[in-house]
Order: sequence, then structure tokens, then C-alpha cells
Amino acid sequence: MDERTQMSEPSSDDAGSSYWRWTKHDLFPGDSMHSLQSYRKAVSKTCPRLLDRLTNRSTDEYELLQLPKASKNEMRKCLTWWDLMWLSFGAVVGSGIFVITGQEAHDHAGPAIVLSYAASGLSALLSALCYTEFAVEVPVAGGSFSFLRIELGDFVAFIAAGNLFLEALVGAAGLGRSWTSYFSSMIKDDPDFLRIRVDSFKEGFNMLDPLAAVVLLIANGIAVSGTRRTSILNWLSSIATTFIIGFIVVVAFIHAKTSNLVPFAPNGAKGVFESAAVVFWSYTGFDMVATMAEETKKPSRDIPVGLIGSMTMITMIYCVMALGLVMMQNYTQIDRDAPYSVAFVKIGMNWAKYLVSICALKGMTTSLLAGSLGQARYTTQIARSHMIPPLFARVHPKTGTPVNATLLITICSAIIALFSSLDVLSSVFSFSTLFIFMLMAVALLVRRYYDRDSTSKNDFVELVVLLCVVIGSSAVGTALWRSDKLGWIGYSVSAIVWFMATMVLAFLPKQQTPKLWGVPLVPWVPSLSIAMNVFLLGSLGPVAFWRFLICSVIMLVYYVFIGVHTTYDLAHGNELESSKHKEGNVGKHEEVF
Repeated sequence: MDERTQMSEPSSDDAGSSYWRWTKHDLFPGDSMHSLQSYRKAVSKTCPRLLDRLTNRSTDEYELLQLPKASKNEMRKCLTWWDLMWLSFGAVVGSGIFVITGQEAHDHAGPAIVLSYAASGLSALLSALCYTEFAVEVPVAGGSFSFLRIELGDFVAFIAAGNLFLEALVGAAGLGRSWTSYFSSMIKDDPDFLRIRVDSFKEGFNMLDPLAAVVLLIANGIAVSGTRRTSILNWLSSIATTFIIGFIVVVAFIHAKTSNLVPFAPNGAKGVFESAAVVFWSYTGFDMVATMAEETKKPSRDIPVGLIGSMTMITMIYCVMALGLVMMQNYTQIDRDAPYSVAFVKIGMNWAKYLVSICALKGMTTSLLAGSLGQARYTTQIARSHMIPPLFARVHPKTGTPVNATLLITICSAIIALFSSLDVLSSVFSFSTLFIFMLMAVALLVRRYYDRDSTSKNDFVELVVLLCVVIGSSAVGTALWRSDKLGWIGYSVSAIVWFMATMVLAFLPKQQTPKLWGVPLVPWVPSLSIAMNVFLLGSLGPVAFWRFLICSVIMLVYYVFIGVHTTYDLAHGNELESSKHKEGNVGKHEEVF
């Protein structure tokens, strides 16, 4: 069933009510959670309700016009392409480029780390194109959650949103801990200098980090004070970071030696692509910009320019920074943990290591600022759909920001950052982002080639089969690459199958065309995005797969016992109200006669 029912207008009880109320109705407004008896009755109907949710797909109009009513107040449209470009830059350019580059150049790619960044940048840019079309057509705060809910359904959107929510918490906590490490190293040559050891706690949770928690509270406090104010602070800080990066690049090329580029790829193509899977995380965060679409003045112009422009700029900066490092110092001598700082010390510029640390700190700070904006807006749209309590969907009337959602993210991430070490956080960091990027490309193909009202059953089946072949051939090619079996024959066969499936897909009649801005070369661009994301997924270790499976099972339990019923109530509650209203009118009619 399509979710075309209309949300009711805010009741009279809501008018003039305090923003900070926390009643049972605010947490679980549906009939299923009204009492223990009604919950038991709802649980007894779990199977048909789950089937309803699995087959349910939202619509553009519902996400745009009806769900935002749950926030009671509107978000303020105050962002331009300039703001979006620097929000993307601030969200993406953190400490990763200053750490991961040395590790991967030393261990795997050598000077070809430049190609690793280029490959990952291409994959990120393809995903950014898919995000852009959706964000222009459906400019709401939910980002990929709303886009997947429209095209792939309620259940897929929930799994994606749950993993994205977890990644946001872990990522913010990790940035907070990294901030402390960099700041401590500037004061004293000890990253744990400002942490408190508690010997009675378990290893990995015994180094308390109050500074990380404070940094998260400050960053999220700024974010909740106003979107425009945060955006201005972000782009001013990001521009300063750009100038520092420019200085680092100039100094690196002044001391560059072309002899350091030989051998260019010591571990061959495998080393390049293994590094590409790792350095891809230096590009994550741009998807948060899609969540700002609801606050963008002219989405059809600002989002394509801001998002695609920023990703192109970031890819070029990363490649130039990586090239400068491997030309300044032989890849075998690059320090794995602090590549740029150590490289500057070796050329006699000891003071420059502080400049690198300051640049990394500024990058992490802007990542926290931009990330807190995006994370809160994901949470807002998820709450609007009643997958989590709708009180987290409220927008404050004075600030025009989702204060409750920001507080939820802030408190959870601060607690994680206070107790969990970076080793523990990195061990639970998974492939969720790549998984969601792949789903977004699939959703774009579904949007172009399937219309729920006009597509025939045969065309639908053909589309599903072709999508399975595209994903399957990408997965098989990745598995052969990882296992070193069949060599180039296996890769070539997989590539040919992918190419043929995409070509057949191109001959299918398109059911929908974008009204404002569209991804070029469909289906080739989204199909290539699927292939690249699957390939990078396959390059990750087994720990990431296990983490994803375990977290998905936990989320599924929550969805079955709570999410199914709260979203079902929202989708069908108005139908029941309408039915009761009709029955009441019939009764009155009978009384008259």
C-alpha cells in the first residue's frame, strides 16, 4: 500500500504548548502504544502489519508536504550554494587526509596513493550525483532516509537509517577522541595526556576523555543555536583551513623530488584499490549536505552547484596533497601515524608540525559542526515518520532548528566519546556508508524506470532481474579480485555481464524524468556507482560485515516490536478517523429521518 494518507493537522492541544513537554502522547501517539492491552493486540497483528510495511512506499508529496507538519514549526530557508559547498567541505575534510595518507602510501599503494584518492573521489562523486537529483526533487531534511523510503520502501529505509544513525554517533565520538589526541600532542608528546585512567574499568573503556565530551557539547551547541550562524562559522573556518592546506602543498612541492615516485605502484593495482577502499572514508560526510535541502533557498540551483562543486574541489585537494607528500619523501620512509608532521621535521621545519596539527584540529572541528547539522536532520525526518518518538521531530520556534534531535545526538555521542577508546570505535566502524551509497544508486534507477501507476508487471520483473544482475556481477567480480582466482578472465567476464545488463537496462522505457535537475547518462552513471561501491565494500575486512549484521539484527528486533506498529498507526490512523467520521455522519442522517 502507498503511504498517501494525510497527516492530521496539529491538534488544539498542540497550539501554544511548550516546546519542552515530554508526555506519553509525545513519545508514542499511536493507538498501538496507548495501553498494555492495546500493545498486546498490536503485537498479535505483527505479521500482517509487517507485510504492510514491507510493501509500503512513500511519495514525494507525502515527504514534502505532510511529514514536515510533525515538526510544528518550519525550518528556515537560509542557505545558498556557497553555504552548501563549504558545509560539504567542512563535513568531509577532517583528520583523515592527515593520517590515512601516510598509512596507505607506506603499506599498500606507494606513490600511487594519488590514484587511490582519485578512484575513491570518482566513486564519491558518482554517489553525490545520485544524492543531488533526489535532493533537488525532494528537498526535505531526511536525505537518503526519505529518498530510499520513496523508492525502496519503509523497511529498507529503516535499515539504512539505523545504520546511518549509528555511524553518526560513532563518527562524532571518534572525531571527539581524535581532537583530544591532537590537542594533547601539541601540549605534550603524549596523546593520552588529557585523559583520565580508571584502572577498575575494562581495557578500551578505562581512559575517560572529558575534553572530547566537552568539544562535542560545544560543537552541537553552536549547531543548535541557528543554521545560518553555524554555516557562516563553518565556511570561515573552512576557508582558513584551505589556506593552511595550500601552504602545506606549496612547501611540499618546493622540497619535492621526482625520484621518490619510483616505483610508482610497488604493490600493483591490488595495492592501489585496497588503499582506495580505506581512503574512501576521507570522503564520507558529503551526504549530510543532502539533509540541508529543506533549509536551502533555491534547491534546484544551490544543491547541484554546492554538492558537486565541493566534491570536485575536495578530490583535487586530496590528490594534490597526496602527491606532494610522496614526492617530498620516499614512501618507505613516510611515517604511518603523522606523515605530514614528520616529513616537515625531516626537512628542518619543526614548527610546521604545529601548523599541521592546527589544520587537523580545525578540520575536525568543522567536521563536527557540519556533521551535527546533518545528523540532527536525519533524526528529525526519522522521527517525523514515527520510527522513533515524534518529539524528536520538533523544530524550535525561535532557533528554527531541531533542538530535541540535536540533544539526542549530542548526549549519545558524548557518552560514547567519554568512555570508548579509538580502537573500540574503529572496530565498530562499518561499511554502512558504502552500503547506503549503493542503495541510493539502486533507488535512482528504480525512480527512472518504475512508476507504481503505469509500469506493467513484466517491465517491473525485468527491472528487478537486471538490477540483480548488475549487483551480482559487481559482487562476483569483487569476490574474484579478493580471492585471486581466475585472474583477468574472471574480472573480464564479470565486467562484460555488468556491461550487458546495463546496456539492456538502457533500452527499457523510462517511466519518469527529473523535473528540475537530473543525473546525466542514466543508467550508466548509477550502475557504475553500484559497481564501485560494491567493489569498495568487498575490500573491507570481515569485522565490518559482522558489525553490520549484528547491528541490523538489533535494529530488526526494535522494528518488529516498536517501529512496525508506530509507523502503521501513522499510515492508517487517519483512515480510521475518516471511517469513524463517515459512520458518525450516517448516524446523524438516520436521526434526522
